[in-house]
Amino acid sequence: MPSLCYIRSDSYGIGANDVSNSFSAAVGSKAITLKQAVLIASVCEFLGAFLMGSSTADTIKGGVIDNTLFADQPELLMLGMACSLIGSSTWVLFASSRGWPVSTTHAIIGAVTGIGIAAFGADTIQWISIAKIVLSWIVSPVCAGIVTAAIFLITKYLILIHDNSLRRGLVAIPWYFSITIFINIFYIVFKGSPGLGLSALPIGTILGISFGCSAAVFLWCFFFLRPYLRRKLEEGETTLKWYQAFYTPFVKKQEHPDPHLEALHHEESHGLPGDSEKKSGDVASIHSHGHGDINQTLKALEDNTPTIRKRLYVVFLRLKKKLSYGMEQDINQNTEEIDAIHQTATKYDPTTEQLFCVLQVLTSCFASFAHGSNDVANAVGPLATILYIWENGSVDISGTSPVPAWVLAFGGIAIDIGLLTYGYKVMATLGNKITYLSPSRGFSASLGTSLTVLTCSKLGLPVSTTHCITGSTTAVGLCSGSGLKSINWKMLGFIATSWGTF
Repeated sequence: MPSLCYIRSDSYGIGANDVSNSFSAAVGSKAITLKQAVLIASVCEFLGAFLMGSSTADTIKGGVIDNTLFADQPELLMLGMACSLIGSSTWVLFASSRGWPVSTTHAIIGAVTGIGIAAFGADTIQWISIAKIVLSWIVSPVCAGIVTAAIFLITKYLILIHDNSLRRGLVAIPWYFSITIFINIFYIVFKGSPGLGLSALPIGTILGISFGCSAAVFLWCFFFLRPYLRRKLEEGETTLKWYQAFYTPFVKKQEHPDPHLEALHHEESHGLPGDSEKKSGDVASIHSHGHGDINQTLKALEDNTPTIRKRLYVVFLRLKKKLSYGMEQDINQNTEEIDAIHQTATKYDPTTEQLFCVLQVLTSCFASFAHGSNDVANAVGPLATILYIWENGSVDISGTSPVPAWVLAFGGIAIDIGLLTYGYKVMATLGNKITYLSPSRGFSASLGTSLTVLTCSKLGLPVSTTHCITGSTTAVGLCSGSGLKSINWKMLGFIATSWGTF
């Protein structure tokens, strides 16, 4: 079915452009690496699209144009929706290739509006729905900014500005985690997925499930995560592994390793310099010599006498290099102008900031889940219309026919592929080029964005996550201590211009 190609292209463009919104702050603040962000976001985006992607899809497929005008010509509506997917995906992919953080929601709404006007004129457009959507584009970044500013200012005045900020942060971390989990679980269950029947649960049951999950997380954070962070950050047990956070009280106190013994152990494990060069004829040794660097390994292999085994290995490494290219980029390369803007921001205790790294990953997952729930509609809404006409030979007048689960899953997978291969370009633009982002600032921006997007998703409003994260990032910049000087207004103007070009 040709429309599957169109949705794949449109969803791919969404993954390449909009998914970066969720983890750009986390990568920009160096809480996690680009590769880690891409892998985590792939899971969160798919789950958000599959579990909660149906309400906004209803708005896209039946709330923009008057489907009753196409009742006698269902094939015309099918053609129009296919054209809307082609048009929106072409623009989004073009913008993504240049690192422009455009709104995929703008693109699909504009495309669907265009096919309605082309088919029957302006009368086919439901202008009240358009006005509501456009209003949400204006209100959502303001709301996201207000929520984000409130979260950051509470964090700033309760924790960051104090001399004992680390101890205060250790007390606050369980509360932050439990509140974030409560909101996330509440939205998942309250909105639900039609196939799971969660939305039919009584509100009391939903609140009970949410409180239960948040209480369990609070207890884990209090008895396990908080001691782990205290030992690692306050007491300096740097040898603790991340997985030991799940059983910290049972981990014995570890002595600081002797640096001389560490160096000796490293030499014994890896050999003296030049030893690996003597073994360059063996493929495995060459790979070890390159310490995992694909480019060095390829060069070493090509410099040796080719064999069938080496040729196959070269093919494997080249394929691996192509597939992982989008996860190996450095998005934190800033100009002197941007570095000067970063210098104006107030810096807080770096050890305390590390507390928020784990929390920022959680809120970024939250924001990524929210994005998947909202923006998958941009691609699956038109496809759901095409599929309905294909199967029934008529137009869904109500515009509320259920979106098949496999359609949501297909859109989620295509979004993940776009993120894996091309998401780094837009992430580089949003990461640190609007304002300085530390883990505490990034956590506030991610949580404020996800709250706004999930609320709008519940209401069936296809808001722009690009607008929301931009509003949130600007808000934390304005709260950073230097006011207007902490914001890259030139970049904001550029982003706003790209929003209006679709």
